[in-house]
Amino acid sequence: MRSVWIGLGGNLGDPQRQMGEALRALDTRGDVSVVAVSSLYRTPPWGLTEQPDFLNCCAGLETNLPPDAVLRICLDVERQLHRERGVRWGPRTIDIDLLDYDGLVTETEELVLPHPRMTERAFVLVPLAEIAPELEIAGRSAAAWRDAVERGDILQLQTDPDWWRTERSIGD
Repeated sequence: MRSVWIGLGGNLGDPQRQMGEALRALDTRGDVSVVAVSSLYRTPPWGLTEQPDFLNCCAGLETNLPPDAVLRICLDVERQLHRERGVRWGPRTIDIDLLDYDGLVTETEELVLPHPRMTERAFVLVPLAEIAPELEIAGRSAAAWRDAVERGDILQLQTDPDWWRTERSIGD
């Protein structure tokens, strides 16, 4: 089995519910298992800042599928959850990024691994370091990368490791 790390986020609709639905969709497949999920974090927007805050988390998967197949599955789940690609870094119902695939370093037209901007983004590094602090990314651990970025106004909201297994939302 291969270890795969993904980042999830959204700021339209009910992001917690949508991320939970995405994780459940991945976990119910016979060829992908969700093995770790971070806490849920409220994070300020990145890139395009005039939009609502995001909810973000990271998850660890196990699979025997190749990286391009995992990417296609993640994109299919985004489509099922009504992701519309419009403005870059703009508002969205759900975003699923393939961050790392078993340490593979590769670049194709469709996929760059590890994710090329993950070491700059606290909204990825904080939840990733929570569940995979020793994961090596470009010669440093996820925890070391997290400690090197400005974390600003990131707020941990949901610490129950099984938050994604139910359809509840913050405030329910």
